[in-house]
Amino acid sequence: MKLSHITEARPLRRSQRVLAFSAAATAVVFALAGCASSGASSTSTSAAKKSFSIAFVPKQLNNPYTNVELSGGQKAAAALGDKYSVVGPNTASASSQVSYINTLTQKHIDVIAIAANDPNAVCSALNQAKAGGAKIITFDSDTDASCRSLFINQVNTQSVADVEIKQTAEQIGDQGQIAILSATANATNQNAWIADMKKDLATNPKYAKIQLVTTVYGNDDDTTSFQVAQGLLQSYPNLKAIISPTTVGIAATARYLSTSSYKGKVVLTGLGLPNQMRQYVKDGTVKEFALWDPAKIGQAAVYAAKALEAGTITGKTGDKFSAGSLGTLTVGPDNTVIVGGPTEFNAANIDQYNF
Repeated sequence: MKLSHITEARPLRRSQRVLAFSAAATAVVFALAGCASSGASSTSTSAAKKSFSIAFVPKQLNNPYTNVELSGGQKAAAALGDKYSVVGPNTASASSQVSYINTLTQKHIDVIAIAANDPNAVCSALNQAKAGGAKIITFDSDTDASCRSLFINQVNTQSVADVEIKQTAEQIGDQGQIAILSATANATNQNAWIADMKKDLATNPKYAKIQLVTTVYGNDDDTTSFQVAQGLLQSYPNLKAIISPTTVGIAATARYLSTSSYKGKVVLTGLGLPNQMRQYVKDGTVKEFALWDPAKIGQAAVYAAKALEAGTITGKTGDKFSAGSLGTLTVGPDNTVIVGGPTEFNAANIDQYNF
């Protein structure tokens, strides 16, 4: 039986031992470096994917418009894997949100997104939340700029005023008495739109014969708005039109007009939800109104919060962030993000929308 040749093992010379040790050490260094690199990559990936908590504080709960806004935020948070919650008052008063902000601060929520009922009443509570480490975003209705990092604004303020006055003027032949039925007296967004509407009336010669006789408030409450609309028409029998830049107010006013002797005689425009206003458009109570998709505001707020929390934006003018299906959004002057422009709804297009 033939045996394979076996070479006897000999001790390594000193130079060979040094080379072997050097090679082994190098291999260990590379292995450790590989582990460190892998660990850093894993840590980086983990940080990028880290979830955060965001709590929305709307003006009030159970408001149809707000519900659509919040649905956009909820879907965005779910898509990103972040923790979403909603707290807030049942009535839209100036200081009603303060206790909820304080509770969120105690819970160490990462980001608070608030639609302020008053631009200043919530600032002290928000500043305490910031001191505790929370990021603050406003949406729909702003606070004083010192109280937050970003304001997610549905549209440019002037564009809302322009479309409201245009729709009204066209339907009353550019002349006559008009009134505004707003939400609350301290609502930042409402007051900004009203200020620009007054500016349009005062500076555009085309509107010289239109007289704004009063501004009244329904407090974003359906029953109150209905009663205020009724009283408004009794107080001003020559009123040609009502502008209600609040979804609660316009729906309540339309409901009153639809069964009154004023139907077809008093024009109603404003900001409304297509699903709420559809029947009034189809029965002739309302010819046209405007709005935007509120869900996009909630969506933009969550993506902005994610970018703030990750440190990829700080809220300064020119910052850009990805907002999912909304594309890339840019921070403009006053740390404001504009989501889009208003859409006009009428009998020809209202069935194309479902919100």
